[in-house]
Amino acid sequence: MPTPTPELARAAKFALQHSPRSAGGANKGTPAPDAGYAFTIAHREVAKLTFEHEHDRHDVEVGIAVVAAKRASIISRGPTLEDVRVAMSHFALGAKGEVSRFEARPFAGLTHSWVAQRRFADAVTVEDLGVDADVVAH
Repeated sequence: MPTPTPELARAAKFALQHSPRSAGGANKGTPAPDAGYAFTIAHREVAKLTFEHEHDRHDVEVGIAVVAAKRASIISRGPTLEDVRVAMSHFALGAKGEVSRFEARPFAGLTHSWVAQRRFADAVTVEDLGVDADVVAH
Protein backbone atom coordinates (compact mmCIF):
# COMPACT_ATOMS: atom_id res chain seq x y z
CA MET A 1 0.00 0.00 0.00
CA PRO A 2 1.56 3.35 -1.01
CA THR A 3 1.81 6.09 1.59
CA PRO A 4 0.29 9.48 0.77
CA THR A 5 2.55 12.44 0.05
CA PRO A 6 2.85 14.62 3.15
CA GLU A 7 1.26 18.05 2.82
CA LEU A 8 4.54 19.78 3.69
CA ALA A 9 6.35 18.21 0.74
CA ARG A 10 3.53 18.71 -1.74
CA ALA A 11 3.91 21.50 -4.29
CA ALA A 12 1.74 24.51 -3.52
CA LYS A 13 -1.43 24.74 -5.56
CA PHE A 14 -1.32 27.53 -8.10
CA ALA A 15 -4.71 28.93 -7.03
CA LEU A 16 -3.49 29.31 -3.46
CA GLN A 17 -0.34 31.21 -4.41
CA HIS A 18 -1.38 34.82 -3.98
CA SER A 19 -0.69 37.77 -1.77
CA PRO A 20 -2.80 37.98 1.39
CA ARG A 21 -3.59 41.59 0.43
CA SER A 22 -5.01 42.67 -2.88
CA ALA A 23 -3.32 45.45 -4.81
CA GLY A 24 -4.92 48.78 -4.02
CA GLY A 25 -4.78 52.19 -5.60
CA ALA A 26 -6.62 54.22 -8.16
CA ASN A 27 -8.94 52.28 -10.47
CA LYS A 28 -8.36 49.01 -8.58
CA GLY A 29 -11.56 48.96 -6.56
CA THR A 30 -11.99 47.31 -3.20
CA PRO A 31 -13.18 43.71 -3.20
CA ALA A 32 -16.20 42.78 -1.12
CA PRO A 33 -18.25 39.62 -0.80
CA ASP A 34 -21.27 39.70 -3.12
CA ALA A 35 -20.66 43.31 -4.20
CA GLY A 36 -23.04 42.75 -7.11
CA TYR A 37 -25.98 42.63 -4.72
CA ALA A 38 -25.61 46.41 -4.40
CA PHE A 39 -26.99 46.65 -7.95
CA THR A 40 -30.16 44.80 -6.93
CA ILE A 41 -30.72 47.01 -3.90
CA ALA A 42 -29.92 50.19 -5.86
CA HIS A 43 -32.39 49.17 -8.58
CA ARG A 44 -35.16 48.82 -5.99
CA GLU A 45 -34.39 52.13 -4.28
CA VAL A 46 -33.89 54.18 -7.45
CA ALA A 47 -37.19 52.80 -8.79
CA LYS A 48 -38.90 54.90 -6.09
CA LEU A 49 -37.58 58.10 -7.70
CA THR A 50 -38.89 59.94 -10.73
CA PHE A 51 -36.58 61.48 -13.30
CA GLU A 52 -36.87 64.59 -15.39
CA HIS A 53 -35.27 62.55 -18.18
CA GLU A 54 -36.01 58.85 -17.78
CA HIS A 55 -32.88 57.80 -19.67
CA ASP A 56 -30.78 58.98 -16.67
CA ARG A 57 -32.25 56.30 -14.40
CA HIS A 58 -29.85 53.47 -15.22
CA ASP A 59 -26.74 55.65 -14.89
CA VAL A 60 -27.91 56.75 -11.44
CA GLU A 61 -28.60 53.13 -10.44
CA VAL A 62 -25.07 52.11 -11.45
CA GLY A 63 -23.48 55.07 -9.68
CA ILE A 64 -25.36 54.43 -6.45
CA ALA A 65 -24.56 50.71 -6.59
CA VAL A 66 -20.85 51.31 -7.16
CA VAL A 67 -20.62 53.72 -4.22
CA ALA A 68 -22.67 51.40 -1.99
CA ALA A 69 -20.40 48.47 -2.88
CA LYS A 70 -17.38 50.62 -2.03
CA ARG A 71 -18.83 51.47 1.37
CA ALA A 72 -19.55 47.82 2.10
CA SER A 73 -16.09 46.74 1.01
CA ILE A 74 -14.43 49.31 3.25
CA ILE A 75 -16.19 47.69 6.18
CA SER A 76 -15.29 44.21 4.80
CA ARG A 77 -18.80 42.90 4.31
CA GLY A 78 -21.43 42.56 1.63
CA PRO A 79 -23.68 45.50 0.69
CA THR A 80 -26.87 46.27 2.57
CA LEU A 81 -29.82 48.60 2.19
CA GLU A 82 -28.07 51.04 4.54
CA ASP A 83 -25.10 51.29 2.15
CA VAL A 84 -27.41 52.21 -0.72
CA ARG A 85 -29.23 54.78 1.40
CA VAL A 86 -25.95 56.37 2.49
CA ALA A 87 -24.86 56.57 -1.16
CA MET A 88 -28.16 58.13 -2.15
CA SER A 89 -28.03 60.67 0.66
CA HIS A 90 -24.46 61.57 -0.31
CA PHE A 91 -25.80 62.67 -3.69
CA ALA A 92 -28.97 64.16 -2.11
CA LEU A 93 -31.26 61.67 -3.84
CA GLY A 94 -32.99 60.04 -0.88
CA ALA A 95 -35.35 62.68 0.42
CA LYS A 96 -36.82 64.00 -2.79
CA GLY A 97 -38.91 62.35 -5.40
CA GLU A 98 -37.71 63.88 -8.68
CA VAL A 99 -34.16 63.89 -10.01
CA SER A 100 -33.42 66.77 -12.37
CA ARG A 101 -31.11 66.57 -15.36
CA PHE A 102 -28.61 68.72 -13.45
CA GLU A 103 -28.57 66.32 -10.47
CA ALA A 104 -28.10 63.31 -12.76
CA ARG A 105 -25.15 64.88 -14.60
CA PRO A 106 -22.39 63.41 -12.36
CA PHE A 107 -23.73 59.92 -13.18
CA ALA A 108 -23.69 60.41 -16.96
CA GLY A 109 -22.10 57.54 -18.89
CA LEU A 110 -21.53 55.22 -15.92
CA THR A 111 -23.63 52.43 -17.40
CA HIS A 112 -21.29 51.90 -20.33
CA SER A 113 -17.83 52.55 -18.91
CA TRP A 114 -16.01 50.49 -16.30
CA VAL A 115 -13.27 53.14 -16.15
CA ALA A 116 -15.84 55.85 -15.45
CA GLN A 117 -17.35 53.68 -12.69
CA ARG A 118 -13.93 53.26 -11.04
CA ARG A 119 -13.22 57.00 -11.23
CA PHE A 120 -16.66 57.74 -9.84
CA ALA A 121 -16.15 55.39 -6.88
CA ASP A 122 -12.62 56.68 -6.24
CA ALA A 123 -13.92 60.27 -6.10
CA VAL A 124 -16.08 59.45 -3.07
CA THR A 125 -13.95 59.45 0.07
CA VAL A 126 -14.29 57.25 3.14
CA GLU A 127 -15.35 60.31 5.15
CA ASP A 128 -18.12 61.04 2.61
CA LEU A 129 -19.49 57.55 3.24
CA GLY A 130 -19.70 58.02 7.00
CA VAL A 131 -17.30 55.22 7.88
CA ASP A 132 -15.25 55.59 11.06
CA ALA A 133 -11.49 55.40 10.63
CA ASP A 134 -11.41 52.66 13.30
CA VAL A 135 -13.62 50.41 11.19
CA VAL A 136 -11.72 50.75 7.92
CA ALA A 137 -10.15 47.41 6.96
CA HIS A 138 -6.69 47.58 5.49
